Amino acid sequence: MEASSWDALRKQARRLEAQLDDQMIAYRKLVSMKSDGSENDIESDIERSLKQLQQVNSQMQTWVSSGGSEVLSHTLTRHMEILQDLTQEFYRLRSSLRVKQQHASLLDLRDFDRAKFDVEEASDSADQALLREQAAISRSTGQMDNVISQAQATLGSLMTQRSTFGSITSKISNVSSRLPTINHVLSSIRRKKSMDTIILSLVASVCAFLIFIYWLSK
Repeated sequence: MEASSWDALRKQARRLEAQLDDQMIAYRKLVSMKSDGSENDIESDIERSLKQLQQVNSQMQTWVSSGGSEVLSHTLTRHMEILQDLTQEFYRLRSSLRVKQQHASLLDLRDFDRAKFDVEEASDSADQALLREQAAISRSTGQMDNVISQAQATLGSLMTQRSTFGSITSKISNVSSRLPTINHVLSSIRRKKSMDTIILSLVASVCAFLIFIYWLSK
């Protein structure tokens, strides 16, 4: 094999390694920031570059195996170590990103459950308020029924009293219809008593006058 082919493979390997360095820098920034969904594109680009670098290293290994010098072997070993470091760094960052995404997903789920709980709690509060209102209406209705029952009982009592008062009034009217006769008798008795008093007074006066004349004549 010609040396130019080895140089072309090394040049291609260094280009891919530099490209992977830039991609890994962007990927580290993405991992440290909030995920926005763009990580899938960068991961695909890194995996593609790693695969290409692996293919170049395999070609370089074939070159060394076909009789390359020890210097070429050391150069290949260095490129393979770089590929291994980049691959391990990529897997480490991707694992860290997955953990971060799962944590964010759990937080979102917790926030969703909390919001759902708040909505259910608000709904339960509204239902409880409605039940309390219905209970208050039932109590008010019961109190109104009690008032109406008391009013009906009072009305019945008043009707009974009215009937009793009517009967008493009728009796009083009957008594009043008989009072003129009783009044006439009483008036006659009073007049007779007055006449008796007058007569007794005249008799007493005459007796006193006669006694006085008799006393003077002595």
